[in-house]
Amino acid sequence: MRFTYAEAMTDPSYYLPLAKAAEDAGYHSITVPDSVMYPEVSDSTYPYTEDGDRSFLEDKAFIETFVLAAAMGAVTSRLRFTPFVLKLPIRPPVLVAKQASSVAALTNNRLSLGVGLSPWPEDFAALGVPWARRGKRMDECIDIVRGLTSGEYFSYKGEFYDIQSMKMSPAPTEPIPILVGGHSDAALRRAVLRGDGWMHAGGAGEELDALLTRLQGIREAEGKANDPFEIHVISYDAYTVDGVKRLEDKGITDVIVGFRLPYIKGQDTEPLETKIRNLESFAETVIARCN
Repeated sequence: MRFTYAEAMTDPSYYLPLAKAAEDAGYHSITVPDSVMYPEVSDSTYPYTEDGDRSFLEDKAFIETFVLAAAMGAVTSRLRFTPFVLKLPIRPPVLVAKQASSVAALTNNRLSLGVGLSPWPEDFAALGVPWARRGKRMDECIDIVRGLTSGEYFSYKGEFYDIQSMKMSPAPTEPIPILVGGHSDAALRRAVLRGDGWMHAGGAGEELDALLTRLQGIREAEGKANDPFEIHVISYDAYTVDGVKRLEDKGITDVIVGFRLPYIKGQDTEPLETKIRNLESFAETVIARCN
């Protein structure tokens, strides 16, 4: 089992020391949050809170995802960086490919690209991208990012993008894993057909089991049940050694752990020293005993 440390919406000055502490403690990866802006007026809802309230995001600091990954990469040597998740279809995919290639090159291939659909029309409007057919746009973006990060000449002609043959340098010396987030059937199918893995956004244990069953069914139906495939989940089982074993038995490859409730209004007041102590304690009691 591999362990990913999650922290978001905290003091931006904390990220570099947290990355160093996570690497020293034995974590495999750290999540990198993504949010472009917060609209003053919106009737959109957040799909992963019980009441759909998104106001906890107001006034929270989000460093641009690739900038933060590169900064943390400069102070570490082994830790991987996993956007959780990058809102891919609101961005130009050629630019995303360049950003991802650059971070991967600077960090010696330590980037895994978690991607998803933004649940909010305001994100699309702010970037001048149509909301309609966003799923199809997402599919094309994934194909383009994968093609352009190969280091070879690549061209593409689809419904939304028409790209002449080009190549990018520097390119990663290893393929960048693309991990697709989302709980819908379309997201699960996209993860199987276009991704290298799936990222779970949290929820009750029985909901996770149902998602895993649906995911496995798609893999079997598409003839991909035995292909390499990463499954990153958030689960209370990840906080005990016995629970980690249960997750392993379900085919989970990576668990994402954090040590505070992120969906709170107002600023994060937890001191950096407490955060480091919490991640180190978990590493001593769970990671070391599992690995």
